Amino acid sequence: MHPNPVFRRSERDQNIAFAQNRAFGTLCVAGETPLLSHIPFLLSDDGSLAEFHLVRSNPIARVGETNAVIAVTGPDGYVSPDWYGADQQVPTWNYVAVHLRGRLVPLEQDALHDILVRQAADYEARIEGKAPWTFDKMTPEVIAKMERMIVPMRLEVETIDGTWKLGQNKDDPMREAAAAQMHTGFGQELAEIAKLMGEPPA
Repeated sequence: MHPNPVFRRSERDQNIAFAQNRAFGTLCVAGETPLLSHIPFLLSDDGSLAEFHLVRSNPIARVGETNAVIAVTGPDGYVSPDWYGADQQVPTWNYVAVHLRGRLVPLEQDALHDILVRQAADYEARIEGKAPWTFDKMTPEVIAKMERMIVPMRLEVETIDGTWKLGQNKDDPMREAAAAQMHTGFGQELAEIAKLMGEPPA
């Protein structure tokens, strides 16, 4: 997380909603070497629990109970100093990121199917105008074969930290001038990062 407190003013509920909406992050575990895995997940409404699954052959699946972080990233973009309309500025990068930090806990295998059903239902419901896919479209034999290859996990979330680096260290006219130029640059979801720059967390 960025150490500057001006970028750390997002409320817990705002960070939870962001992570729930993204529903995808990087699971990070410290071992002899850092272990990383990119995962879809479900985050509870109170932010206390993230549920997901891993391929059984994933090294993280064999670590056991341990401390872990899920890093959830959002829109980001390069900011040219020319866009501020002021002298003596330097290049930077604006972005949003939320870290879910806590205890990684392997679950019993019989918890897997329920997690998969709820994940599919959550993600399918976000596709406008589509009849949701369900596990009824698969035979029990195929489901059982697939589920033998993956394992259920959860992160018992202890802390949630958000960095919303949106130019809050600049005065409003400078930040808004840069936001108006973001679409001409490069990064991810430039329209969204520009919108957030116009309305950063207070």
